[in-house]
Amino acid sequence: MELEKQRYLDELAKLVNIDSVSSEPEGAGKIAAFMREKYESIGWSVEEVSFSESIAPCLKIVNKEAEHYDVLLLAHMDTVFPLGTAAKRPFRIEGSRAYGPGVIDCKAGMLSGYYALANLQARGALQEAAICVFLNSDHEGISSRYSAGYSTELAGKSRYVLVLEAGRANGNLVHKRKGIARYHIDIKGVDAHAGVDYKMGRNAVEELAHWIIALQAATDFTKETTVNVGKVWGGTGISAVPGAAGAAVDVRYYDKTEIERVAGVMDELQRHPHVEGTSAVVEGGITRPPMLPTEKTMALCRSIDEIGQEIGVEFGWTASGGGSDGSFAAAGGTPTIDGLGPVGGGAHSEGEYLEMDSIIPRYELLCRIIQHIICQR
Repeated sequence: MELEKQRYLDELAKLVNIDSVSSEPEGAGKIAAFMREKYESIGWSVEEVSFSESIAPCLKIVNKEAEHYDVLLLAHMDTVFPLGTAAKRPFRIEGSRAYGPGVIDCKAGMLSGYYALANLQARGALQEAAICVFLNSDHEGISSRYSAGYSTELAGKSRYVLVLEAGRANGNLVHKRKGIARYHIDIKGVDAHAGVDYKMGRNAVEELAHWIIALQAATDFTKETTVNVGKVWGGTGISAVPGAAGAAVDVRYYDKTEIERVAGVMDELQRHPHVEGTSAVVEGGITRPPMLPTEKTMALCRSIDEIGQEIGVEFGWTASGGGSDGSFAAAGGTPTIDGLGPVGGGAHSEGEYLEMDSIIPRYELLCRIIQHIICQR
């Protein structure tokens, strides 16, 4: 089954025009129903895996029952965009680009994965192979909170993992990703009238300010560790000493000792508050481990380079700071390659776009990579 570009675009438009924000199960459920029908139409077994009523079912898809898989393909069906986004800015084509919520993150890659497997099956290339596809619905916003353990288990049963997130805007594939940690900080002080009882107050916002400065300073570019205080809150009004404040913090890292260092900064701030009478509670931790390449990963990278040269698809390799479900697979030791969907950019923004000229070449590259792995059996 060769990929017909117009049919692909028509189906992609249908997927993009369905709101599928992680927190609303109905939309992602419609995506799951669509993908289930596609795979069942070529004779694959599809199992709905329900982890929580708060998210849509995830899909485990196999061409045959097996204890171990040659390849596990990962993609997500959800997006970051709230309900109503698809109606506000539906799928559209301008020049050589297609636009719309989730067009490249990750609906295009998810669809390309199906067509690559359908093509290989039609050519008889999968007869001796065991392939698994896992499509989750809790990737965005909640960092695959429910499905991470399950996908990690599948990766542990697989020789290789291919992630269908988008190719980078410059065409590169991804062989390395930073880990992610998230923290919520709640500062408790004492409310007081700013004009009458100022001395009785214990300013939680002032204490939080010290935390912000110390945490931002914990960024270390020499180790590619970033600490971002991305959201803050506190106070009830200008005439009141604020008795409560808080912040949400994002940490990206490669070296796990960096997480210990940042945690040490927060521990020190907890034990020695700058504003007497305030206290802090910190919750959170690692949400995604780093995706670090092994020698087997690098060997596959070299093979992919050769495949790209053979079929005339140009790309390089990128270490990304963004999160991916490939991180869970790689942390378990399975060689993992990411960014195998079509090329695009602007993810999580109104400008998200797909380079339509990359659809066929990236589909062909994916077919060849899967075939190469199968031939290594």
